[in-house]
Amino acid sequence: MARLTVPRVHIAVLLKDEILDPQGQALERALPSLGFDGVSGVRVGKHIVVDLDDDADLDVRVTAMADQLLANPVIERFTYRVEG
Repeated sequence: MARLTVPRVHIAVLLKDEILDPQGQALERALPSLGFDGVSGVRVGKHIVVDLDDDADLDVRVTAMADQLLANPVIERFTYRVEG
């Protein structure tokens, strides 16, 4: 029996550009000491993977999930991509 493919959605949540990111700043300061020069603008966020039953209203569903639970819309922004 063949397995049906379900949409796998990758959601990236980052602090908005105007929000201070102390963890990103700490990494940005530490990278040159490890030999990684020329690095700037480091931001730290979270990566969430969600498998959906189907792709019906995918944009609406993912946006609702992110707005209501996965991201804080006051200080965070999100993007997503569908695998495959």
